[in-house]
Amino acid sequence: MAFFQKASHDINVENPVNKVVELPVSSIVPNPAQPRVIFDDYELSRLAVSIQQNGILQPLTVRRLDNSLNYELIAGERRLRACKLLNMSYVPCIIITASVKDSAVLAVLENLQRADLSFMEEAYAIKNLIDYYGLTQEETAARLGTAQSTIANKLRLLKLTDDEKALVVQYKLTERQARALLRLDSSRRPDAIHYIGTNQLNTAQADAYIDSLVKGKPQKPKVHRRWNFRAVNLYINTFNKTIDAMKEAGINCETVKNRTDDFVEYVVKIPLKQSN
Repeated sequence: MAFFQKASHDINVENPVNKVVELPVSSIVPNPAQPRVIFDDYELSRLAVSIQQNGILQPLTVRRLDNSLNYELIAGERRLRACKLLNMSYVPCIIITASVKDSAVLAVLENLQRADLSFMEEAYAIKNLIDYYGLTQEETAARLGTAQSTIANKLRLLKLTDDEKALVVQYKLTERQARALLRLDSSRRPDAIHYIGTNQLNTAQADAYIDSLVKGKPQKPKVHRRWNFRAVNLYINTFNKTIDAMKEAGINCETVKNRTDDFVEYVVKIPLKQSN
């Protein structure tokens, strides 16, 4: 287990910049440019269990706020939330020197590099960088290491209304499908989203369907409905992982599984009191 130098408001740590130190959880404030807005409770619980068993393997990255005893989080939002679930008082951090603008760029870049943000979250994060920190699309592209056309395409998604964005997320449309919707009048988008999502159209089918609507000759692709056994197994595996996470967290639950040719039945007993 690694040991870190503890920094507190009462003790002056000599030159703590770029060194791993332990900071009070209460002293770390969110980054206003944090792009992630969706946090999966199940994944946070699993991360909390891992931290409880193995500790934090990668320190958080923070910067000292001017004229303050607090630190702004740059990287490690999920780790910090998991630590709060465990009621931890201190967390290991690396303190870096960064301006407000650099902090915002680093927060977005760290999440984009992990490739687990939704494309809507990416679009909002890029817009925030441009609006609040005075960056052009070209500057943003250079900072994030991507093409200016990619930035422009991300920002186009924000032309959808809030209700349309919510439907896109609800029906799990892809980024390309969402962008193709912009070819339609706003009044026709909700029905198109519903049809594409309900029938699970692929990219080519969705493009052809939207193209037919634009031309005024609606043609709904033929969809061969089949029961997706692979998806069923995915749900079963997710359920099994949830049970494993509960047991790892010390919840002594009992499970009985009964599988027949027609169905899988689970009976789960979760104790309301901790056994001695």
